[in-house]
Amino acid sequence: MTRTVISSASKEVVIGFDQPFVMIGERINPTGRKLLAAEMKEGNYERVIADALAQVAAGAQMLDINAGIPLADEPAILAEVIRLVQSITDVPLAIDSSMVAGLEAGLAVYQGRALVNSTTGEDEVLERVLPLVKKYDAAVVAISNDDSGISENPDDRFEIAKKIVQRAADHGIKACDVIVDPLVMPIGAINSAGRDVFYLLRRLREELKVNTTCGASNISFGLPNRHGINNAFLPMVAAAGMTSAIVNPLHEGLVASIKAADVLNGVDPSCMAWIRANRDPNAEPSGEGRGGRRGGRRRG
Repeated sequence: MTRTVISSASKEVVIGFDQPFVMIGERINPTGRKLLAAEMKEGNYERVIADALAQVAAGAQMLDINAGIPLADEPAILAEVIRLVQSITDVPLAIDSSMVAGLEAGLAVYQGRALVNSTTGEDEVLERVLPLVKKYDAAVVAISNDDSGISENPDDRFEIAKKIVQRAADHGIKACDVIVDPLVMPIGAINSAGRDVFYLLRRLREELKVNTTCGASNISFGLPNRHGINNAFLPMVAAAGMTSAIVNPLHEGLVASIKAADVLNGVDPSCMAWIRANRDPNAEPSGEGRGGRRGGRRRG
């Protein structure tokens, strides 16, 4: 059974086929957030602290940390934010940068076993990122595109994922430490995007036996009521085999939809996590036995 272990200095998270779905909080990312970007560039991390604490309180088991700010010292900011976030919360982190220097700066200060986000299938990128992953004994997100771009054909994306897993093995990185991002496409632009990712997830799970993740909100890009699409999409990808996703746990209904998927996929033993989250503490105990009243002939 495939399991990917990520840890902080004091807490371990296991991503796996037999584990609850792992929510990786997406909010500490200045992309598209001008105020956050300006504050981080100036060394003001009050919003970072608030976002970190709020996401963990909402149910995120991990946090993604990104410091991709134009004309800023990304490696230095990323390292500083990682130190800060690790001082205020114990959840493991994904170190998110397109710069190898940023990834190394983050890994050098990280306490625990990090998730590197990410590598793609280009040979040059693989040869820069994979040695770093091995050096720091990290896990890595493998994005299913290469120098040919993003293919709309899910079989092409599978082959790229397979290549990354094989190249990781050449560097001594186990398949269980490669978490594949199958690339969720916007359903508003590509009507088959949902079916394509469900199909690809099944192949990744059954043939490569790897864990998976994605930027879940990509599916709804450009559509109204994006939360409605996202909250329906997440249980469906979980049923197809996805084991984690980068999400905003503060969006209404999202955490509940994932927790319900855990129940229905049999990874919430005895439904205890669901019961703890939803039981009314003031409710009277039920008088019915386990399972409630069954249909059938009335006894005299």
